[in-house]
Amino acid sequence: MSATPQRLMVVGANHRSASLGLRDVLYIDDAAAPSFLIGLREAGLAEAMVLSTCDRVEVWCAAADPALATHAVSAAFAAKAGLTSDGLQAHLYSLSGADAVRHGFGVVAALDSLVIGEPHVAGQVKAAYRLAREADTVGGVLDQFTQAAFAVAKRVRSETAVGEGPVSIAAAAVQVARDLHGDLATCRALVIGTGDMGGLVAESLLAAGLTDMLVTAPRDSRAESLAHSLGCHVLPFDDLREALAGADVVLTCVGGRNPVVSAEAVALALRKRRRQPIFLIDAGIPGDVETAVNRIESAFLYDLADLEKVALEGRATREHAARAARAIVEAEVAHFLRGRAARAAVPALVALREQFEATRAGVLAEIGSDVDPAEATRLLVNRLLHVPTETMKSIAAEGEEWKTMEATLRKLFHLEE
Repeated sequence: MSATPQRLMVVGANHRSASLGLRDVLYIDDAAAPSFLIGLREAGLAEAMVLSTCDRVEVWCAAADPALATHAVSAAFAAKAGLTSDGLQAHLYSLSGADAVRHGFGVVAALDSLVIGEPHVAGQVKAAYRLAREADTVGGVLDQFTQAAFAVAKRVRSETAVGEGPVSIAAAAVQVARDLHGDLATCRALVIGTGDMGGLVAESLLAAGLTDMLVTAPRDSRAESLAHSLGCHVLPFDDLREALAGADVVLTCVGGRNPVVSAEAVALALRKRRRQPIFLIDAGIPGDVETAVNRIESAFLYDLADLEKVALEGRATREHAARAARAIVEAEVAHFLRGRAARAAVPALVALREQFEATRAGVLAEIGSDVDPAEATRLLVNRLLHVPTETMKSIAAEGEEWKTMEATLRKLFHLEE
């Protein structure tokens, strides 16, 4: 008897379905991931990995029962957030089959991010996959899926310009910072929040020579994680207002409902700096800096759209590339699903071949070596067709199901009408 096929599932919340506050309480750091994954396996999921970033917190899994998978992940998230499953359900999506494949491919190819094309997400998925492997919650289904997703992302990056927009944005931020402050080695940067685009710009600033950087965020664990990856120090979020005065470059990437940097705080910081300019990069979606900052002398506020203009990369250019990338994803989804369907047929084909071989061996043992070849092959054909013939007669006598079987039979053996 063959094992019940495992179905691909994605269950979680992202920047479209849930607020930043909810994503924060759902966030699962690397230390908590192993026990979370083992709990999902004990709840009945054959395979699972958890992808937890600023944009999304979602579980990629394989389960025989989609309803069980949705319930298990919802319950695990609810327990993590201290909420009820019913209260959380409205903010979660549950995708299976082709929808799950399309979603996963789009995520790894950076087509489902707040900023299309940002390059961090493939690394984040690789890290999530590694943690799941270490927790022994990855099997054949997730392994094939994630490897296919990485291949899709590589193809998207090599065949389209979808990844050029964010890189240009980061380069533009570095250029404006240099135009304003000169040598970045003498500057201090303050990073507020842990959004993916902010991390990209922060990396670019460090690569350009900036050495003094602080990271702060509403959640200490996220600030510590980003600071570790950037090789810099963490600032308590409560000290944010005082730290503005010491920052030459302020990079925000929170994306909450309310601004975290007020015009009043910037004006006070500039007075303490004796009017030395501050370059503010607002990478939050929605924005993190009050728009009134634009009216303050010596405060230079740029959002992502401003930086795109500096880099001469319009949104239309990136959208054109994104359309080409989505076409690649659709083609790869179809290819992946065909491959899975073909692999699903292998056990039955192996069993059929084994049965035919057993029948052939039985006929050879029965007839001996002196039987006419024509008689031997006639006997073999009769033996091979006996059970299928009786089964098909029985099905034909029962009704309409025979029409479907007849069509399949003709297609399978290329029979003429």
